[in-house]
Amino acid sequence: MTEKENENLIETVDEEGNPIYFQLFDVIEFNGQDYAMLMPVDEDDEDAEPEIVLMRLVSDGEDEYSFETIEDDAEFEAVSEYIASIEDEVEE
Repeated sequence: MTEKENENLIETVDEEGNPIYFQLFDVIEFNGQDYAMLMPVDEDDEDAEPEIVLMRLVSDGEDEYSFETIEDDAEFEAVSEYIASIEDEVEE
């Protein structure tokens, strides 16, 4: 992994306390809330199709942020549809 890729590397912990690593793909704003698009870093399977994980980005203070799972299905669907509409605009 290059130094540039390490700058965007994020570590989270799963339900069992195991670390999971993500690379920050993009941050988008929707309805006044920031959301992070993350790609899991799976060094064992470099040929796998990248999967995007969507998480809410929450400010913990001046320059600190945390990532929260989006529990509300309606919120998740609304943000996913917004992202899809942006992708459609870019493709046109």
